[in-house]
Amino acid sequence: MEINVNGMMCAHCEAHVKEALEKIDGVTEAKADHDANLVTLTITKEIAEDDLKAAVEAAGYEYAGIK
Repeated sequence: MEINVNGMMCAHCEAHVKEALEKIDGVTEAKADHDANLVTLTITKEIAEDDLKAAVEAAGYEYAGIK
């Protein structure tokens, strides 16, 4: 699953988003790419989009939808 996240500018930003998303039950891995404003998620079950948005926004970034 891929989601768009705006506001990441460096590897430190990527780490914040990765950590926030990996706290969600069912997300086993999050790989963030600040150049593409993209996060690739490895999931074990369906995740509610509201949960993804809440985690990204709590980390201080803009959730821009599922790709």
